[in-house]
Amino acid sequence: MGVVWGASFLFMKIALDGVSFGQIAWSRLVLGGLTLGLIVLVTRPRIAGGPVLPRERVVWLHFIVIAISGCVVPHLLFAWAEQYVSSSLASIYNAVTPIMTAVMATLAFRVERLGRGQAVGVLVGILGVLVIIAPWRYAALTGDLWGQLACLGAAVCYGFTFSYTRKHLSGRPIAGATFAFLNIGIGGVIMLLLTPVLAWQPVSLSWPIVLSLLTLGALGTGLAYIWNINVLRAWGPTNASTVTYVTPVVGVVLGVLVLAETFSWHEPVGALLVLVGILLTQKRIRLSPRRRGAVPQPATPAEPAPAVRG
Repeated sequence: MGVVWGASFLFMKIALDGVSFGQIAWSRLVLGGLTLGLIVLVTRPRIAGGPVLPRERVVWLHFIVIAISGCVVPHLLFAWAEQYVSSSLASIYNAVTPIMTAVMATLAFRVERLGRGQAVGVLVGILGVLVIIAPWRYAALTGDLWGQLACLGAAVCYGFTFSYTRKHLSGRPIAGATFAFLNIGIGGVIMLLLTPVLAWQPVSLSWPIVLSLLTLGALGTGLAYIWNINVLRAWGPTNASTVTYVTPVVGVVLGVLVLAETFSWHEPVGALLVLVGILLTQKRIRLSPRRRGAVPQPATPAEPAPAVRG
């Protein structure tokens, strides 16, 4: 998952040589929806003998919300942003998602409370974002700055989506493959409806562009969502959350090696601050050690960290 989602930023940059940003988002959601639809059609997953697809109207309305906020809008924002920023930088901003999720879950949806260390982690992560943006470099709103703000907006969308999902959909008996299909498939339907607006421009296709779009759609927006469910169930949420750290590393390495992208000093420094903020927010590091002689408390199950998608 880390390799596929980390490489998605490279594939978007390659695809921009022949298609528009709207066509990239359109292709990955339509192809991803078709891939997941075939998987559901063949496997027909069920929980406790229930229906393959949910029947309650409110459930479908919730899926429309997360399809827009978690698929349509962020995929458009990332594809648009990569016209102005490097694929490496876009992958770093994608790693801000756990911090945005913590903010949304606490302030907007109130589905969890942040401890002192987690609150510090959010602040450290926000400081890291400011260092990456480097506002002292901009005398005006340039394309590069707008691109960075678009990446940050995509991370906010993901944070909203994960928190909304936890509040309204996590407790419902929906199979993992079905859940992924409804999320991506509804996003694909919305993209089909927006075809006259987003995907009408002429294209200039080559094998690298075609392969990039196919990989983004069928693999990164299709099969990878099934893998995420399988890893979560086999390894548990704590180990599955390590994709949070792998994705930006893969994105940066591929951007540097394949596209010869370069960094300014503030970008890796800001990325390091973001990583520290994530570790604090997910309670992987703590501000103060346990006092000697303290009575150990029963461990509480770790919350699943959101999958950080490109």
